[in-house]
Amino acid sequence: MKIVQGDEVEWKRGLQHRGGTFHYRHLLEGAPGTVDNFHLGIGRQDGDFISPRHRHNFDQFRYQLEGVSNFDRNGKMTAGTLGYFPEGAAYGPQSSEGRSVTAVLQFGGASGNGYLSPREVAAGTEELKKIGTFESGIFRRNDDGEGRRNADAYQAIWEHVHGRRMDYPKPRYRDPIMVDPQNYDWLPVADQPGVHEKVFGMFTERQCAAQLITMARGASYRAGGRSIYLLLAGDGTVSDMPYRRLTALHLAQGQTATLVARDETELLRLVLPDLAGLAIHPAHVRAAE
Repeated sequence: MKIVQGDEVEWKRGLQHRGGTFHYRHLLEGAPGTVDNFHLGIGRQDGDFISPRHRHNFDQFRYQLEGVSNFDRNGKMTAGTLGYFPEGAAYGPQSSEGRSVTAVLQFGGASGNGYLSPREVAAGTEELKKIGTFESGIFRRNDDGEGRRNADAYQAIWEHVHGRRMDYPKPRYRDPIMVDPQNYDWLPVADQPGVHEKVFGMFTERQCAAQLITMARGASYRAGGRSIYLLLAGDGTVSDMPYRRLTALHLAQGQTATLVARDETELLRLVLPDLAGLAIHPAHVRAAE
C-alpha cells in the first residue's frame, strides 16, 4: 500500500505544453514504461488555462473538487461531478471559469498504449522546445526541422519519446461520460455496517470503475486492491496511519487495507483496469529506461 497526504504536497507548475497557467500536486504514480502505469494528481487552473479539442491514447477519470471546468460541447464539470474520459475519444476545447481544482487519474487503458509519466512529458517538452514552440496546446515545428509542422502538443511529445507515430485507439465510447453523483442513491455495503456506496459504472472489457463510499463515525471499511482512493471528507486511520481530506491511497492487485472512521468519512474509489496479458510496445520500454 502507498499512502500520501495530499495537503502536504507542494503545488508545481505543469502542462506548459498547453496554454495558460496550470499547477498540480503529484500524489501517486505507477511504474514508468509499464502497460499499467498511472498518475494521480490534483490540478489547479487559475482562469487563463486553455486546451484545444484533442484526444489521448490513455484513459482518465476526473473528479471536480472546486470551481467549474468547461469542456464546451461535452459539458461542464461543477464541484462533485465525476468524468470518465476514454482513450481515443475527442473532448474539449477545455477552459476554466475562474479557479478550478480537479483530481485527475490518468492511466494506461485497454489499447495497451500505456501512459507517459509527468517526468517523461516534462523531459520531452524541453527537448522539443529546441526544435519548435508550444502555442495554445499545439506544437509548431521550426521550418528547418523534419516532421509534421503542427501537431497536438501531447501527441508530439509522445511521438518524440517513443520514436514512432502515435496511432490513436478506436474509441470504445464516442464521448466523455459525465456523472452527477447527487442523482444516485446511497446503497449499503454488504457485511460492512455503517458503510454505503454509490457505484457509477464499470468501463471497457478491462473493467476500470468508479464509486463513492461513505462511512459513519466509528465504521470500518475494507478497501480492495487494484484501486486508487482519495479522501474527500472526514478523518480516521488506515492500517494504523492517519487519513484526512486529500489523503490518497494506492492498493495493488491482491492488497487490502482497513479504514476506521473517527468522523463521518467520504472517499472516492477509482478501480484501475485489469491489463493482464497486454504487452507494451518495446520502443516505450527503451524510452523509459
